[in-house]
Amino acid sequence: MFIIILGVVVLIIGYTVARVNYQAQRYTGLIKGAGFGLIVIGLLLTSLIQIEPGEVGVQKLFGKVSDRILESGLNIKNPLVIIVPFDIRTQNYTMSGVETEGEISGDDAIRVLSADGLEVIIDLTVLYKVVPTEAPRILREIGTDYKNIIVRPICRTKIRDNAVYYDAVALYSSKRDEFQDRIFKGIEADFKNRGLLLEQLLVRNITLPASVKTAIESKINAEQEAQKMTFVLQKEKQEAERKRVEAQGIADYQRIISLSLTDKQLQYEMIKAITNSPNAKLIIMGDGKNTPIILNGN
Repeated sequence: MFIIILGVVVLIIGYTVARVNYQAQRYTGLIKGAGFGLIVIGLLLTSLIQIEPGEVGVQKLFGKVSDRILESGLNIKNPLVIIVPFDIRTQNYTMSGVETEGEISGDDAIRVLSADGLEVIIDLTVLYKVVPTEAPRILREIGTDYKNIIVRPICRTKIRDNAVYYDAVALYSSKRDEFQDRIFKGIEADFKNRGLLLEQLLVRNITLPASVKTAIESKINAEQEAQKMTFVLQKEKQEAERKRVEAQGIADYQRIISLSLTDKQLQYEMIKAITNSPNAKLIIMGDGKNTPIILNGN
């Protein structure tokens, strides 16, 4: 636009010089040509615009927004049209209690009340992007600051609206995934109505009140102790069962032996044991009538 204005100024100077100074008339053609040349170059330059990768350009002329968007690359446009770039890549908006995280410095975590009336602190990150064909409507209805006008308030409101259906402990443990799915559907619907696409929602951290956290830790410790005791009892039962089986085996063995051994078998086993003993001297078994006498041969 500056080159066009410069060309117009040069053209005016050329006409002015031709009227005021007759001696300079021979240069007026050159001056006018330069002015026309600058205007043409300025028109060409202002008619070309480069849209960066991952962006679309929304055309605005005298306050009126056109529905035709410009894709990434080199585009030809009306020199009077103003191009408003829109980022169509995936963006994230984080609300966190950590001061160095999130879009807003300081503690920006979401504080909600659970079904049991306890205050729960939630850190959240949403991944979303602008639908390219909806960029003109966003510019008309919302503007370019859609993060603070749409993304932030909708996310915080939906989390508060849905947290009241869950107890604090359930949000922290068993119902966390269900809670995340529920707020995802609510935010997704509202984003869609505003020209945004919700890709993913991450409940990064849920902080419970100190008293509730202490109670949960005590419960977990008690459950671990109970599991440990159950293991010990099972081990003792297994050991008792092993001893019972061993005793039953010994009893069965003794019963079988007592049924199968005869007097002659016992005498044979005794003679065999004595014969193999190096310390045997003189052994008289029984009443001496039918019982053998064994003398040590040493």
